[in-house]
Amino acid sequence: MAELKFKKVFIFLDTDKHASPFDILSTIDVFPDAAVLKYEDVTAENAEKIVRDAMFPRGPEGAKHTKIFINGHDFKRANDILEKVKHSMFPPFELAVMIDPRGAYTTAAAAVARTLSLSVEKELGSLEKNSVIILAGTGPVGQTAARLYASEKADVIVTSRSLEKASSLATKINEECGEERVRGVEAQTAEEIGKAIERTEIILSTGAAGTNLLPLNVLKEHGRKCRIVADINAIPPLGVEGLDSNTDGKEILPYIFGIGALAIGKIKNKVEVELIKRVAEEPRGVFDYKTGYEIAKKLTLEKCEQKKVPESEPPKYWLP
Repeated sequence: MAELKFKKVFIFLDTDKHASPFDILSTIDVFPDAAVLKYEDVTAENAEKIVRDAMFPRGPEGAKHTKIFINGHDFKRANDILEKVKHSMFPPFELAVMIDPRGAYTTAAAAVARTLSLSVEKELGSLEKNSVIILAGTGPVGQTAARLYASEKADVIVTSRSLEKASSLATKINEECGEERVRGVEAQTAEEIGKAIERTEIILSTGAAGTNLLPLNVLKEHGRKCRIVADINAIPPLGVEGLDSNTDGKEILPYIFGIGALAIGKIKNKVEVELIKRVAEEPRGVFDYKTGYEIAKKLTLEKCEQKKVPESEPPKYWLP
C-alpha cells in the first residue's frame, strides 16, 4: 500500500462572529497548497471537540501536518481556548498551535523589538533598567508589550483610565516574572499623561485606533528625558501627534526618535510570516508572543547590525 502524503491543513479557531481574512490570506500566501478550515464564534468549551476531531482522522503522522491558529478580538477567550486546546492533546496526537489574537502578539513583538533595535542603533543602550511607559497599556497589545519589556528587565509604567485596571495588570505581570518590574498609573487627561512621561526614556502608545493619547505640546514640555516614542495607531488622529505613520527612527523632536505605526506594521507582517512558517515546520508546540518576539528581535537587530557605524567613528547622536 502506497504511503500517504499528507497535505498541510490550517484550522482557524476565531472568537469573532466573522473571522478576519487577514491571517487566513497571510497563511495562503505562504502556503498556497495548504487547506484552510475556519470556525467562528469559538469558545473554550466547543474548541475541545473541534481539536479532538482534528487530532485523530489522519493518525499520528497526519497530526504532524495539522495546525491550529487561534484568533479573535476577545483576548481572554482566545487564551482560554489555548489552555483548552493544550489540555485536549496528548502524545502522539499533538498539533502545532499558533495564537495571535487579532495580531496583538505580533504587533507587540514588533513594537518592542523595534524600540530595542533603535535604542541600540542610536547607541542609547539595551532596554535593561530603561524606563518605559505604555500609554493605554491594558489592552491586548499594551499588556503583551508590558510583559516583553519586563522580560528585558526594563522599568515599566502602564497607564489606563482606571487605576484599578492598570494596577491589577502590573501585579499580575510582576507575579509572572517574579520581580517588581511594572506599575500601573491612572492617566486620563493630557496633564496626567504629561506627568506620567516625565521620567521615561521610551514611550509606546497602544491606544484604540483613531485616538490621540499624546499631544505634541505635551511631549515637548514633559518628554525631556524621552529618547524614543512609538505608536501602533495608523488611523487619524494618531496616538502620538506629529509622529508620521511611516517614520522609522527619524528625529521628530530634538533627541527624540520616532517609530510610526506603519513602520511597526511592516515588521509585524514579517514576524507573522515567519511564525506561520515555523508552525508549519514543527510537528507540535505552542507558538505565541514569546516566539514572535524572538523572531522580531532577530529581524530588527540583524538590520541594526548592518547599519552600525565603525567603532572609529563617533556616535551620530548624543544625549544633551
